[in-house]
Amino acid sequence: MSKKILRSLALGLLTVLLAACQGLPGLTGPTPLPATPTPPPPTPSPTPIPTAATVNGEIISLALFNAELQRYQQAQQALGLSPSEAEAASAVLEDLIGQTLLAQSAREAGFSLDEAALQDRRDALAAQMGGEQALKDWQTAQGYTEPTFRQSLRLSVEAAWMRDKLIAEVSLTAEQVHVRQILVYNEADAQEVSAQLASGADFDELAAVYDPLTHGDIGWFPRGYLLTPEVEQAAFALEVNALSEVIHSAAGYHILKVLERQSDRPLAPDALRSLQFRALTDWLAERRQSSQITLAK
Repeated sequence: MSKKILRSLALGLLTVLLAACQGLPGLTGPTPLPATPTPPPPTPSPTPIPTAATVNGEIISLALFNAELQRYQQAQQALGLSPSEAEAASAVLEDLIGQTLLAQSAREAGFSLDEAALQDRRDALAAQMGGEQALKDWQTAQGYTEPTFRQSLRLSVEAAWMRDKLIAEVSLTAEQVHVRQILVYNEADAQEVSAQLASGADFDELAAVYDPLTHGDIGWFPRGYLLTPEVEQAAFALEVNALSEVIHSAAGYHILKVLERQSDRPLAPDALRSLQFRALTDWLAERRQSSQITLAK
């Protein structure tokens, strides 16, 4: 038998023996390691939204801010005003933060604006402006894209709902006083008037001298209405027909006389608006104090 054939037989026998040995206990060779799987490629993280501010975790996008800034600047120019870039940016950002706080509170109170309702609002605006193209032209002129316009519309609707809820809670009546004053613009004149009154001069006659048009009549007002808190505080501390001491305020020097007082008098329209505005600004100040607000750098 040739050497080549013998070598082939030997190799075949060795292969059979090795195969048999693999099935015998204690003679099994090392278990081959499984192939290491190739890890999947990492999932790309979403591109972060450019942000102007974050309010309690809710983003005010830079795109929305820029659109609102452009609209604000155009409105100011139409009024003949030209605030600086920094002043305009600050005003717009503060307004967007306030709207976001109101909108968040509206949602907490149960107000919901779904996509169908939002579309209805958008369609109504388009109709008011003369059609779809008119609305799109306005969006372009104001710097809005369709997504930023819808975001702005949603925010304004939610904020308006909460604003209306807050001002509706302001009572239509309040304790009020009816006051007449003598107002002068330097301390020497005020002391002269005070001395005349102490000598028996008639307050109403002196008031008519210093203010021939209204005779010093301020009218009825509630607490929180006057721009001079010193005058308001003194007025509510006086009894009817009593005279105050000289009161110094940013407006000048006042001497007051309370003509009437009512505990539950209906508010005049301007007084009601003033109290509603104060209620809204006080609410926003308190809400902002308790919120987490981060401005983009």
